Amino acid sequence: MEKIIEVRNLEKVYKKKKTKELVKAVDGVSFDVYRGEILGLLGPNGAGKTTTIKSICGLLKPNGGSVHINGFDSNKERLKAVNYITAVLEGNRNIYWRLTVRENMEYFAGNRGISKKAIQGKIDELLVFFNLKNKEQELVSSLSRGMQQKLAIAIALLPDTDVILLDEPTLGLDVETSYEVRDLLKQIVSEQGKTIIISTHDMPIVQDICDRAVIINGGKVVADEKVEDLIKLFETRAYSFTIEEVLTEQQKVAIHNHFPIVEINDLQINVTLEKEDDLYIIMDILKSNQTKIEKIDRTTVDFEQVFMQLIKEGNDIDTAVASH
Repeated sequence: MEKIIEVRNLEKVYKKKKTKELVKAVDGVSFDVYRGEILGLLGPNGAGKTTTIKSICGLLKPNGGSVHINGFDSNKERLKAVNYITAVLEGNRNIYWRLTVRENMEYFAGNRGISKKAIQGKIDELLVFFNLKNKEQELVSSLSRGMQQKLAIAIALLPDTDVILLDEPTLGLDVETSYEVRDLLKQIVSEQGKTIIISTHDMPIVQDICDRAVIINGGKVVADEKVEDLIKLFETRAYSFTIEEVLTEQQKVAIHNHFPIVEINDLQINVTLEKEDDLYIIMDILKSNQTKIEKIDRTTVDFEQVFMQLIKEGNDIDTAVASH
């Protein structure tokens, strides 16, 4: 596959205002983005994800490393590099609420140097695609959250860039609209050949539409794998224990202390093991009070569980694989 973005050894250091202490927000982050894929760029709050995103978009200058977009170094040839990417940052905040839908599209097209006359056909096309044609003369402030979000994405498509970066594209949407946005994003990739980077805390959307996930924690990349491969890896470590009597408080504490991802519901324990030998630890905890086991089953895992496990482990994916 052809690389459209290359991030290499990215570093960014901030100085705390009060103490003047230097804090490394991003510490050697490296990954690639391939043409025509949907990539999930993920991480908990404070992990360095937002700093990485702003560096890719040319909004921040890193202290070290490089970002190349379609071969152009964003530090040395910023205007050429960012010409290939459009970003919708922080949900739907790249729209003006006191302008109509069409006025917003004309205004932001003008910001990218596209004349009002030249963009009319593209605007009509996108209004139809996003099912906003009958709302084109309405003020954005009167639209639902879902319509505002669709408009923000439509605006990002106006310059016809190769890459679209979306920050929390489903934030605050109801279930139906969230699925509509997912379908639209898949269409954009399959029909228009775009590359989409999604930054989100909505793990179901990652599982549903992302080809690959890059997870950042503590300023470092802790996973860079296909979403389906990550789920398969952790499925082999997920177990459900059905027991014949309720656990004691001591047993519950012991299980929670040993296993980051665990759910205890009366006579059922759902747990994700860090390594296969951990199975014996939970067996010993149950044996400590002669708790009888009715059955043990492997269970399915969703991407949210995978994400939480990787963050809590604090290891990279190679360590996770090695422990399996």
